[in-house]
Amino acid sequence: MKTEQIFNGIKEALIDGKSMVKVSEKAEVKEASALTGSGLDVGGRIYFDDAFAALRYANPFRQGSRQVIGKGSAAQFVAKTGNATSATNPFEYTVDADSGSPNIATSFWQLPMRVISAQLPIRSAVLSDINYLEETVVSDLMLEFSAVEAASMALNNDQSGSTTTTLGGTSGLRGLVNYATSTSTAAYGTSGNAITNGLHTILKQTFTAASITYDNIVDTVALLPSQYWSMPDVAWHLHPALITQLRKLKGSTGGAPMFVEVGDNDGGAVAYMFGFPVIPNPYLASPAAGKISGVLASWGQFLTIVDGEEMSIQRFDQTSPATIVLYAEKRMASSVRDPFAGVLLIGA
Repeated sequence: MKTEQIFNGIKEALIDGKSMVKVSEKAEVKEASALTGSGLDVGGRIYFDDAFAALRYANPFRQGSRQVIGKGSAAQFVAKTGNATSATNPFEYTVDADSGSPNIATSFWQLPMRVISAQLPIRSAVLSDINYLEETVVSDLMLEFSAVEAASMALNNDQSGSTTTTLGGTSGLRGLVNYATSTSTAAYGTSGNAITNGLHTILKQTFTAASITYDNIVDTVALLPSQYWSMPDVAWHLHPALITQLRKLKGSTGGAPMFVEVGDNDGGAVAYMFGFPVIPNPYLASPAAGKISGVLASWGQFLTIVDGEEMSIQRFDQTSPATIVLYAEKRMASSVRDPFAGVLLIGA
């Protein structure tokens, strides 16, 4: 069809004497006196390919985590704790109400819904000239929001804004760095609706930051209670630098890498460890002393993400002359839900 249009254009130019003939909506054939080389700047229009943005890594914590839609300005979490059966002998006809050790109770905590927002001014002329620009801006913005929330979930300190302001500080999400850690016992944090409540204690496995060992990984799995091992959502989240260390890990006498699954011939070393999938998570910290570089968890039990009812994206025309402004807003909260369902890998 394009060839036929061009020939018709040539015919009209020769017979009717037209100096410019429209071939299609996006291309023109113009008369030029010195068309040499590539023809740049000697006639014709510039072709704009569809706009695009470099791929961002969407929030990997959403892979397996519990995700719910929440209304209102805060999210409250309630956990049933304790035991109902007798601490001495549950196999009796005598009914002992709430006689466990510890007794039945609840633990609850409340977190405010946080907001991520952005405003983007775009010149109207640019939108009309560049193909697919507005759609690209919107889709990239959604991925940018996802990356921002992931970084905040991993490393933000919502108790103090002085050290993690770029991740939200006191206005951001509750990062994993906020939780107390223990090498022996996990526990729920204090109950209440203050921002200081719900700071649980999570089990941790330490490793030498520059040289993780096979035994460190074995010990991490051993810390995760066995009732979670068969859950389908158990997975490792590891910083890419830690994955690189594990890929190079060999026995004391050298030889093949330690983490190669049986039948793995496609170069996917460390795609799984101990049967659990490995998810690269660059929003965790690179291996260093005191930094969280990995998490092994039953994610549906371990982490809950509460999203607002909708992500708002609005377009305002002519907010300023010849400019269109996109305004986007997203509300959410996140919390460790079950502190027993995960283990943190922390550098020493």
